[in-house]
Amino acid sequence: MSSKSFRFFLLSTALAMSGTAAEWSVDPNHSQAGFAVKHMMVSTVHGSFNGLKGTVTYDPAHPDASKADLTIDATTLDTRNDMRDKDLKSDHFFDVAKFPTITFVSTKAESVAEGKLKITGDMTLHGVTKEVTWLVDGPAAAVKDPKGNRHTGATATTTINRKDFGLTWNKTLDGGGAMVGDTVDLSVEVELVEKK
Repeated sequence: MSSKSFRFFLLSTALAMSGTAAEWSVDPNHSQAGFAVKHMMVSTVHGSFNGLKGTVTYDPAHPDASKADLTIDATTLDTRNDMRDKDLKSDHFFDVAKFPTITFVSTKAESVAEGKLKITGDMTLHGVTKEVTWLVDGPAAAVKDPKGNRHTGATATTTINRKDFGLTWNKTLDGGGAMVGDTVDLSVEVELVEKK
């Protein structure tokens, strides 16, 4: 390698290592988690959790170094039906009196396309911890609010089997099939504010 090429290599390495990984806080007023599950095998019930908090570390130059640590307040569960919400919060399902939070801590991130990540980590739901991989769209390019604070956002989705987390309650229908589906689609919509 010539001295000129070596100097170029050193400069390129320095630039690659100079990316600044910013730490972002979840804005709970503009973020939520959601789920969708089959009811009686014929319709889909959607629900949400509004109590979402956490931090995300992200450097656009090194997306594979991204990290996420999120906590969902399970007691904020809302399916727009009081009777159903009460049942879902009971020990039939989430048992929020005993397990009031759902958490996710990332262990690995992988860039899969421009603006898309796979983030794998440990999700704890209903007192059970399992590895889960989320497909993340974003984070979006950061923008500044009128006060000069930087904001970004992202959407993450995954699918789990609720029985893996001990959510096993069900009833068999007269014509066959189950009252509640086992497969649950999860989504997280976050707006993030850069920490100063």
